[in-house]
Amino acid sequence: MRLEDYRGLELSGASPRALELFEAALAAHLCFRGDATASLARALEDAPGFAMAHAFAAYLALGGREPAGAAAAKQVLARAARLPMNRRELMHLQAIAALAAGEHDRAGALHGAILAEHPLDVLALSVANACDYLQGDARSLQRRVARVLGAWHAGVPGYHAVLSMYAFGLEEAGCYGQAEDTARRALELNPWDVRAHHAVVHVHEMLGRAEQGIRWAGERATYWADGSAVAIHNWWHVALFHLALGRRAQALAIYDGRIRPGLDRALSVLIDASALLWRLELAGAGAGRRWQELAARWAPHAEDAYCAFSDLHAMMAFAAGGRRASADALLAAQRRRIGQGGANDAMTRLVGLPACRALRAFGEGRYRGAAALLRELPAIAHRLGGSRAQHGIVGLTLEEAVRRAQSGAYRPAA
Repeated sequence: MRLEDYRGLELSGASPRALELFEAALAAHLCFRGDATASLARALEDAPGFAMAHAFAAYLALGGREPAGAAAAKQVLARAARLPMNRRELMHLQAIAALAAGEHDRAGALHGAILAEHPLDVLALSVANACDYLQGDARSLQRRVARVLGAWHAGVPGYHAVLSMYAFGLEEAGCYGQAEDTARRALELNPWDVRAHHAVVHVHEMLGRAEQGIRWAGERATYWADGSAVAIHNWWHVALFHLALGRRAQALAIYDGRIRPGLDRALSVLIDASALLWRLELAGAGAGRRWQELAARWAPHAEDAYCAFSDLHAMMAFAAGGRRASADALLAAQRRRIGQGGANDAMTRLVGLPACRALRAFGEGRYRGAAALLRELPAIAHRLGGSRAQHGIVGLTLEEAVRRAQSGAYRPAA
């Protein structure tokens, strides 16, 4: 039986029921809501030969910034490689193999080739968009979506998510008015699109509209109240709004009530936790024993050396939480990582390792040394990954290190 997905793309090995479950998983993924994994697993139970369901499962495994995800994706690849599939599906498997090997540029090129032939392949677009974000590639975030936007319209399932991706790319490119308008169009189509809510939150932050950002979150929080990692990330933004207004107690309350309960949910939550507590430390508001708890959660990842962006946030917890052995292990793992190839190799060498050394120096009160290391970071430091709001932490740390060095301060962050 020949089946197509809801956008007219041919599928290999699917069944009608598996297709329905696949689309449910895809809808959840595109909105950053619900459990895409559960629906996808049921789809594969119904149709074990469903090539794109296997590809989707591999992409989900790769989304967590952890070595275990790459290993899981390789297992999926081994199973899927024996299945009949069309050219588009084969290119997806090739892109997955590239991502699992850390070859992000090759994966991006393969996704670009898929989209050139099939601009309605929203899974390829979503994964490529996530990879651009993880590499801090603001230009590609916008341009990749712009290339396919003309093929989409409101009658195509998933159009709201394409608008949301485009909105975020516009925001990262500094086109704030157009970004907000585009995100609001997405929300008119689907008010449950958390990706669109996130884009508007970013616009408020980049324009310094803290009060408006807090009001927006208050009005919209019902739509992202599922406790997911992305919902927690939106609360992280709300905490930053309060911090910008000098409301340190409110920011800490959000950490305790919204972020801390989700520390075991995903590595991205640990990243948000570190980023918020570190900003509070820079602002002179001690986080107390929260650091020790967070450092303990990061400890199993001390030797990952899989993502320089994650390493940076792990080091914040180790440095501020006084976990010297973990900090030593992280730096040693980064040194071992250099020379092994893959996207994280160069980024660890150029930015990750010196930035982590700087954060450790800052945590030990060696502010002049921290400032010197941070000043020497290359202009591509933003390619550590994340959004402009996230990788701004490097500049904030440099400013505070300089201030403390000039004042003669010598005080550990914890």
